Amino acid sequence: MLSPSIPKNDRVASLLIGVVSLVVFATIVVLGRVELKVELGFDPHLFATLNAFINSCVAILLVAALVAVKKGKYPLHKNLMLIAMLLSILFLVSYIAHHLLSGSTIYGDVNHDGVLDDTERSAISSTRGIYVILLLTHILSAAIILPFVLFTAYRGLTSEFPQHRKLAKITWPIWFYVSVTGPIVYWMISPFYG
Repeated sequence: MLSPSIPKNDRVASLLIGVVSLVVFATIVVLGRVELKVELGFDPHLFATLNAFINSCVAILLVAALVAVKKGKYPLHKNLMLIAMLLSILFLVSYIAHHLLSGSTIYGDVNHDGVLDDTERSAISSTRGIYVILLLTHILSAAIILPFVLFTAYRGLTSEFPQHRKLAKITWPIWFYVSVTGPIVYWMISPFYG
């Protein structure tokens, strides 16, 4: 096993993880209601493409890290997970930029008027239900995963491996679900970008 990378201080860690999680959640909620009308010189939906790419990379890293830990390659596991966390921070910045600069898109809104008329609704039929379920479960999972990821990382970095493993059994599948459904949601909504 690895020696601790950071000193153990549950009180400070809990406070920092709580504050970071609340600030990130509040930022996404507040900025999700704001749209900046700025001429960028490029399509702001490129951020959504970047987000899907980053999520795909995180999913691959999560699988590779799981394989590494199962094979006892703990330093590799640690490095892969830290890279996944860094990419997730980059994702967050890109996600906020995308929503600030492009606003929201309605699934099925082919003419980009912000309303689903009967023709558009009929054209997407049952796929809208699938999209909404994927989107809602993706958003809910993404909203709850951050403190789990941070606490799991904290337990690993302080070499509290039994607690780390116990948390990782909850954290890993949720984080993986978020990472996989993100690109699927992008693939489904991207044809309706204006």
